[in-house]
Amino acid sequence: MHEMAVTQSMLELVLQEAEKAGASKVVTVNMVIGEMTGIVDRCVETNFELLSQDTPAKGAALTFRKVPVKARCRSCGHVFHPAEILWQCPRCQSTELELTGGDELYIESIEVE
Repeated sequence: MHEMAVTQSMLELVLQEAEKAGASKVVTVNMVIGEMTGIVDRCVETNFELLSQDTPAKGAALTFRKVPVKARCRSCGHVFHPAEILWQCPRCQSTELELTGGDELYIESIEVE
């Protein structure tokens, strides 16, 4: 249910930015969502439809760019997309990993009129 809180915060930011730009309508909100966030884009869309009623964002389209999980091995420097529950470097089998992608959650751009 954390999608509701995320959507509320996102909508507040979108409306603030639209107001700063002097926009009368938000047309599109382009979001980036990392695989590790657990955010379900369909839930965000549903919540956005509910929360944006009676705002300049009503009817705005939401687009989502999904970012896969990406890790870098601290032992050998290999960069890879972990697929297993137990993350391990496929090159050297080290578990000393640094997450380098997949935890993103932000608004990439907003299109307004």
